Amino acid sequence: METQQPIDSRWNQCLQVIRHNVQPQAYDTWFRHINPVVFDEAERKVYMGVPTHYFREHLEKHYLDLLRKVLHHVYGPNISLYYRVHTDSTNGEDMVVEGTQRTTAVVPQVVSTPANKSPRVLQELDSQLNPNYTFDNFVEGLSNKLPRTVGMAIAQNPRQMTFNPLFIYGPSGVGKTHLVNAIGTRLKELHPSKRVLYVSAHLFQVQYTDSVRQNTVNDFISFYQSIDVLIIDDVQEFVTKGTQQTFFHIFNHLHQNGRQLILTSDRPPMALQGMEERLLTRFKWGLLAELERPDEGLRCDILRSKIRQSGLRIPESVISYISKTVDTSVRDLEGVVHSLMAYSVVLNSEIDVPLAERVIAHTIGASQKKQQLTPQDVLNQTCAYFCTDPSDVLSKSRKANIVAVRQLTMYLVQKFTPLSTTKIGMAIGGRNHATVLHSCQCIEERLRTDKSFCAQVEELEAQLTQA
Repeated sequence: METQQPIDSRWNQCLQVIRHNVQPQAYDTWFRHINPVVFDEAERKVYMGVPTHYFREHLEKHYLDLLRKVLHHVYGPNISLYYRVHTDSTNGEDMVVEGTQRTTAVVPQVVSTPANKSPRVLQELDSQLNPNYTFDNFVEGLSNKLPRTVGMAIAQNPRQMTFNPLFIYGPSGVGKTHLVNAIGTRLKELHPSKRVLYVSAHLFQVQYTDSVRQNTVNDFISFYQSIDVLIIDDVQEFVTKGTQQTFFHIFNHLHQNGRQLILTSDRPPMALQGMEERLLTRFKWGLLAELERPDEGLRCDILRSKIRQSGLRIPESVISYISKTVDTSVRDLEGVVHSLMAYSVVLNSEIDVPLAERVIAHTIGASQKKQQLTPQDVLNQTCAYFCTDPSDVLSKSRKANIVAVRQLTMYLVQKFTPLSTTKIGMAIGGRNHATVLHSCQCIEERLRTDKSFCAQVEELEAQLTQA
């Protein structure tokens, strides 16, 4: 007779060890939500619940040695690891995959387990929503009334099909990301069992590229087809045919099964160049809602809201001056408020119109400078900083120092210009979008772990905004 028991206490010991041996983001992504974990005392087998084969393969590829050492340390020798891969099919079956045994080598095999022995359980999902973006602090005005009202209706009833998909478009900085996060957050409050996921189009494309490289595209698609409400930000970033074709299949599955899709873009569907026609058609199935730049009255209301949240006291004359002067985006308004707070503390002075003029000249001027940067500007500045010849960066050289500068240049061009990854690749030596995505990933990972490099990049970014 099997003596399977929950092993929460011992698995928690494992997690404590793992937590100190991986980066926090890696721990949150790959270990925090492994569930359930069961131990078969008689067979000396550990069963870990994972959502997809892609998830399992990633653990095996990147954390095999760590898992081996931790299980051996906590449970002793002769422990075998199995994964219960939760399927999203309707047949009620999971797949049990034998992992790498911790003391002797084994050949992995896959067997089916009846539903009454291993009930299908979808792993708890981190929605990736920003809890600071809510309807309570999303100030309503004429420029955003329609998408806000529709968003609240979707949060109340996510299975309605009238607004599916909801396609929100507008220029950068008008509150698209805030609004879709608010929809997702309210929806989770009202329907906690719903699987809601917020993801940027850039991250979706990176994940897809990784799945192609690792031959796990089917698992990637299966995961996204298990979502109840899928929110994708900045779909104009879908620049590759492979990404578009894969999203087309995910879109069809979700829509046909009554799942809600919420998409944002910096332009309406008809202006999305390079997008497959069949996707553009589907983007227009539901509701197209424009988020316009806020008018002066709404800018005043937004400023007052930000000021209350920051605990500042700003005279109405200053609020009026800012709302008249800063007519670009909500993001610029937020930047002015934050800068006013910092300047008033550092200078120990009251907030008045002259101080606001100084802050706006610095804040908005730097923002406009960013928008004027070209790939050539970034390339020249980066090469000058690292004493590298720009022609070497544009060449096919694989020298480590040249590759490092090339990757950083691509990362900075993506950060400081509105260009797509395809256009960035063409500008930096005629490379493809996958190279740009990989380069940005490498830089982001290095920034998380290399403090010296992080300081260099911050200094370089300051030079780019001031040049």
